[in-house]
Amino acid sequence: MSTGTCRIVVGADHGGFELKEQIASWLKSLGHAVIDVGTAAKTPSVDYPVFAAKVARTVAAGRADVGIMVDGAGIGSAMTANKIPGVRAAACYNEALARNSRQHNGANLLTLGSGQTPFEQAKGIIQTFLATDCTEERHLRRVRMIKDLETGRAASPVMAAMKEMKLDLSPQDIARIAERVKQIVGGGCAVGGAQVAAATGNLSAQQLARMIDHTLLKPEATADDVKKLCAEAIQYNFWSCCVNSAMVPVAAQALRGSSVKVCAVVGFPLGAMSAQMMAMEARNAMRNGAREIDMVINVGKAKSGDWDGVARDIRTVCESVKDGRGLLKVILETCLLTPDEIVKACLASMKARADYVKTSTGFNKGGAKAEDVALMARTVAPKLGVKASGGVRTYADAMLMIRNGATRIGASSSVKMMEEALAACGGR
Repeated sequence: MSTGTCRIVVGADHGGFELKEQIASWLKSLGHAVIDVGTAAKTPSVDYPVFAAKVARTVAAGRADVGIMVDGAGIGSAMTANKIPGVRAAACYNEALARNSRQHNGANLLTLGSGQTPFEQAKGIIQTFLATDCTEERHLRRVRMIKDLETGRAASPVMAAMKEMKLDLSPQDIARIAERVKQIVGGGCAVGGAQVAAATGNLSAQQLARMIDHTLLKPEATADDVKKLCAEAIQYNFWSCCVNSAMVPVAAQALRGSSVKVCAVVGFPLGAMSAQMMAMEARNAMRNGAREIDMVINVGKAKSGDWDGVARDIRTVCESVKDGRGLLKVILETCLLTPDEIVKACLASMKARADYVKTSTGFNKGGAKAEDVALMARTVAPKLGVKASGGVRTYADAMLMIRNGATRIGASSSVKMMEEALAACGGR
C-alpha cells in the first residue's frame, strides 16, 4: 500500500462529520476509491460504535484496503473497531504513531479525533499511514500472534512457546522463540515405535485436541450420527465439529454450552456452483449456529487459470462469513492441482482475505500430503493458517502434518488419533 491508490472506507459520528467530509474529498482528489458509510450529516447526534463497526466490517470483509474513522477523540472508535475479527485499529494523534501502528502492528484502520486533530495535521497522519507497510519478519511475527489470539490458534508453535516461557517480547525474546521453535521441530514423541516431530514440543493429547476439527461429512450420516460426533468432541475437547450445512442446527444444539465450535462445509464436495449460492449457504449455516466455514474452490476455474475468478468467488463467500463474524477456510483440493496451481490458489485465498487454506475434501482421489502442506505453509505464512484434511487418520499422520506447517487438522478418525496420542505421551 506504500505506492499507488487504494480503496479506503471512511466513517464518522456527528462530532467527526466535518473532518470526515474534508478527508473524503481530499482522498478522492488523490485518486483513491473512497467508500463513505456515514454519518451523512453533523446532526442529529448519532452513536460512534455504529459507524466504527461499519468501517471495520468493510475492512474485515475485504471491500476496502484500509479504514478511517473519525469521532471526537478517536479512542472509542478504536475500541469498537478492534472488536471486529480481522481488524487492527489504531488511534493516532501524530505521524510517528501512524508510522509505528503500520510498521510495527500492521494496523489496517486509523481512528482520528476531530477535537484533537485539525485537517492539515490529519492529512499528514493519513499520508504516513498509507505510505507505511509492515514488512519486517519480527513485526510480522507479532501480528501473527495477534491473529492467533483472535482466532484461537493458541496451539501454534509461537503461541505455545510464549505460554511456556511467559515472554515479554524484547528482541532477545524473539531470538529465544525462534530457537525454541527450532528445537521443537527437532523433538519427538514415540508412536508405535516411530518418531514423529511434535510442533509444540512434547505435544500432549489435550493440545492436539484443540487443533482438530472432528469431521463427519458422509452423505448418509443421520442426526443421531452427528449427535454422537458432538458427544465425542465434547469428551475430547476438540476445537470444532465439521458437518454438512444441513446438519448445522443438529450440531449447534448438541454442542450448546460447550467450548466446541460448529464448522460447516459449503459448495461441498465439488465446488462447482456459483459463489453467490455458496455465500447464501454459508450465511444460512452461520445463522443456524456455525462459526467456521470450509468452502470448496471452483477447481475448474483454477485449472483454467482464471485466478481472478477464483479470488472473486472466495471473497464473495468471505464477505458473508465475515459479516457473521466467522472464520473462512478454503479447500483447494490439492490432489487435483499442480504445485504451481497450489501456490496460486493460496495467493488467491490471501487476496480474498480468507483465514485458512485447506488441502482436501477427502472425497476425491487423494487427501493431504505433507509436501503440499509444507508448500501451502511457505506460501501463506504468517497471514493464513493451514488445515490438513483428507486421509489424516493417526497421531503419526497428524504430527507429520503439523511438523510441515499445519495449524489445524481435519479428521474423522479423531477419537482413534486421541487414543494413540494419550498412549504415546503418557496420558497427557
